[in-house]
Amino acid sequence: MTTDCIFCKILAGTIPAKKIYEDDDVIAFNDIKPMAKVHFLIVPKLHVEGLKACDISHQNLLGKMLLLAPKLAAEQGLVGFKTLINTGREGGQEVFHIHVHVFGGGVA
Repeated sequence: MTTDCIFCKILAGTIPAKKIYEDDDVIAFNDIKPMAKVHFLIVPKLHVEGLKACDISHQNLLGKMLLLAPKLAAEQGLVGFKTLINTGREGGQEVFHIHVHVFGGGVA
């Protein structure tokens, strides 16, 4: 955990978030600037800056995050959905703690 990371602060409970899922490895919560009617993030509790910082040791965690996406999307009423992982500033990443966007249901 890093003290200047907004997602680490959410994980620590110092910044509120509307959680939709949590277990020992990940948390999922609604995005504060939704791009669609349903838009949530799946965030690992382990602080990893981004996809480029991942290696083979993160394989199970990444797989868990991606396999959780359809389960949570269905629970949120989505039949179809998009996933997005922004990587690096040039790739649109704003929070440098890896996360998966899941969104669908039409424009917010």
